Amino acid sequence: MLVILSVLFLYLSNPVCGVIQRLVCTFKDSCDCDFKPNIRDLEWDLYKNVYGQHLAQDIVSEEVARFLQNNNPERPLVLSFHGSSGTGKTLVSSMLGNHLYGSAMSSPYVHQFVPTLHFPYPDRVKEYREELKGWVQGNLTECARSVFFFDEMEKMPPGLIDVLQPFLGPSHVVFGTNYRKAIYVFIGTTGEEVINKMALENRQSGGDRDEIKWADLQEAIAEAAYNSNSSGFFRSSVIQHNYITRFVPFLPLSRRHVERCVHSQLCQRGSCGRSDVVEAVGADMIYTPVKGHYFSSTGCKAVPAKINLFL
Repeated sequence: MLVILSVLFLYLSNPVCGVIQRLVCTFKDSCDCDFKPNIRDLEWDLYKNVYGQHLAQDIVSEEVARFLQNNNPERPLVLSFHGSSGTGKTLVSSMLGNHLYGSAMSSPYVHQFVPTLHFPYPDRVKEYREELKGWVQGNLTECARSVFFFDEMEKMPPGLIDVLQPFLGPSHVVFGTNYRKAIYVFIGTTGEEVINKMALENRQSGGDRDEIKWADLQEAIAEAAYNSNSSGFFRSSVIQHNYITRFVPFLPLSRRHVERCVHSQLCQRGSCGRSDVVEAVGADMIYTPVKGHYFSSTGCKAVPAKINLFL
């Protein structure tokens, strides 16, 4: 028995075995790449813990489920999150990573890029393009089922993202790796003006917030991202060639949504019963427009600090 265990250990620790495992992983949907999607838990998390975002909840759950049900997708899933700070874009991104991989967001196949950290100098775009292309291609070769998050797209140097175009199209299978199985998520505030304008007009007309439809915002968000020179998508071929699967709007949050955030975080701290803190934080937030006091100017972003203040 000892001899058998020794042989098995030597086989598993052999570098050649590791290479073979990685090669197999590029072809399989569920393998040692740590890819263990749980769509039911993702949907539950979205609808239980994301507040005031019916559009994002519906779009993300539907698109991810549809994409993963297809063993041979025609192209990668490319989602672009848009909305004001504190509305849940980063939260939903984390939920994606948490429910797609066994190691959640710490999985080596979840890749995150932040412009101020990875691409801080606008005059080095040419160099960054080569680096980004190499990083993405290398990681896809390692695992076809990789997820790439690009945060703060409003700070991304224009022209950089276009280097991804060969990976986002419908016909790219290179060196045995199916690039069409990857997921890309772009996150930014570009387009918040058109989103907030529609939410405000809906509120002022007495409409139901949940009646706002994705189709009402899709084209306006795409135009804002494409035409804004402070957007990483400025004049981007990625938008021109329709490589974005869906533009996902995140609506501004009202006071009741902020108070739900407060209650949720208090429960995480073991203080579910502190309705006084919920009320105090909700009242202390800044809302816009000033006269109407409709939407929180910082969403739920300032909630943890406010809770500390009133506890």
